[in-house]
Amino acid sequence: MSRWGEYARLMRLHRPIGIFLLLWPTLWALWIAADGRPDPLILAVFLAGVVIMRSAGCVVNDLADRDLDPHVARTRDRPLAAGTVTPREAMVLFVALCLAAFGLVLLTNTRTALLSLPAVALAATYPFMKRIHHLPQVHLGVAFGWAVPMAFTAQTGAWPPPLAWLLLLIVVLWAVAYDTLYAMVDREDDLRVGVKSTAILFASADRAIVAGLHAAVLALLLVVGELAALGPPYYGGLVVAAALAIYQQRLVRERHPGQCFRAFLNNNWFGAAVFAGIVMSYALSSS
Repeated sequence: MSRWGEYARLMRLHRPIGIFLLLWPTLWALWIAADGRPDPLILAVFLAGVVIMRSAGCVVNDLADRDLDPHVARTRDRPLAAGTVTPREAMVLFVALCLAAFGLVLLTNTRTALLSLPAVALAATYPFMKRIHHLPQVHLGVAFGWAVPMAFTAQTGAWPPPLAWLLLLIVVLWAVAYDTLYAMVDREDDLRVGVKSTAILFASADRAIVAGLHAAVLALLLVVGELAALGPPYYGGLVVAAALAIYQQRLVRERHPGQCFRAFLNNNWFGAAVFAGIVMSYALSSS
């Protein structure tokens, strides 16, 4: 494989699920902040930024885990673990991606640029949290959710309102739910190599806690609907999302790693259902 192909694999461009899980709440925020009509430039900046920052996050994650990944079945063929990309190359790529993302942010406004600084810090530090505590999924949720206040500020030019911070909380809870499903895939390997996760912390209560987190996300999204004055299509989207959360519980009832991974992937459709409801609500209200 060419060097560029290895870099693409390092950025996980062949596995776009992380892009989608970051994209959906970003789009929720942009549509709500803009009352259904986001500025085309702001939309383009955030679409590109989602891809770039998720890619940067994958690169720094693999840098941090390059000594662990060879011992985990799912990750042993990653470029750094397999030795097809050097740590120096990965660090140069990470810095280049962060600079590209910052260049995009400069197309918005000063407040958004200031809010982007914690985003880089969150992305850079997340991979190390699994060595410190059992809640790296919370850190991931804040890293993914930070796009929400940035989107509000980019679209409105003002500091994020309370609604933006509520959406950030929702993203954190959702991320803990879906990333716990993801961590359930690697639980045995993680125990063996000594890293921490919510899947290990929750133990046999994992399914119940994930269900509770999904329920909390949906309840808070109901509050968002009231605060943003969204219409019936939005609540229809929440019904679909609830059905998907129930389906995920069915998938993981035996905790088989393959089914846990399918449940994790299914959260793409959960996020898409919420976004579809938001879009249709604004479209109908303006017609």
